[in-house]
Amino acid sequence: MPSYQSSAVQTARRAVADRLREVRLDAGLTGQELAVRCGWNKSKSSRIENARTPPSDSDIHKWCAACDASPQAADIIAASRSAESMYIEWRRLQRTGLRRLQESRRPLYERTRNFRGYGSHVIPGLFQTFAYARALLISIGRFHGTSDDAEQAAEARVARSRLLSEGGRRYAVLVEESVLRYQIGDSVVMAGQLGHLLSVMSLPSVSLGVIPFGAAERSMWTLEAFSIFDEQRVHVELLTAQITVTAPGEIALYAKAFAELRELAVYGPEARTLIVAAIDALS
Repeated sequence: MPSYQSSAVQTARRAVADRLREVRLDAGLTGQELAVRCGWNKSKSSRIENARTPPSDSDIHKWCAACDASPQAADIIAASRSAESMYIEWRRLQRTGLRRLQESRRPLYERTRNFRGYGSHVIPGLFQTFAYARALLISIGRFHGTSDDAEQAAEARVARSRLLSEGGRRYAVLVEESVLRYQIGDSVVMAGQLGHLLSVMSLPSVSLGVIPFGAAERSMWTLEAFSIFDEQRVHVELLTAQITVTAPGEIALYAKAFAELRELAVYGPEARTLIVAAIDALS
């Protein structure tokens, strides 16, 4: 895992490691004795207990069986899977195809009432056109070497945008002005995408802010793209992985960052002027 990782992931992994250590101690076994019963090197037991190596489901089954504690295996496996789901490499998320990944996220968006999103490099997914999403997903699929289903994935992504017109939800999205200038697809695709932004920002459920290049007194650096789903979780997008943040303290920090970035943004006519300028620049 890269040096950047959520402390929630570390805490969850540490909790699994501690539970396995307790199981061993309750059984009265040393690390060496456990390793012999499990049929692996003592160093592996040490790495697992010190949360340096995440245990597999099989490792946990063997560990608990060796300690005559097999009934505890199911709960520990569930906790381990939960910890690992907080940090998932894109190659794992995309292994069944980009379309399925997009479809799997729909329930989360459907149950979210207050969505906040920040885009530092691309237009956030809910505001993407089919052509823009398709061009972007083709690039992502090519880079990560995933299956060639970008068109179907783009359709699934754009289908979520219908939620923008349904009542009972609020969408606040911020983008850096540079996002309006980074060309995804050709100039026709970008012109269509920027024109779509002008339409989307008129929806009553939507607040779209653009952070200008010359935003004064910027108190923080450009962050990685992130999405806040109510007060329940945050998705952070890195080059190699998606991080899911669920710790309340960390969610609060992302909410604070969003609030500060929001103060830098312009809205309404000023935002429209920046979008129109980006469209004009395409020619």
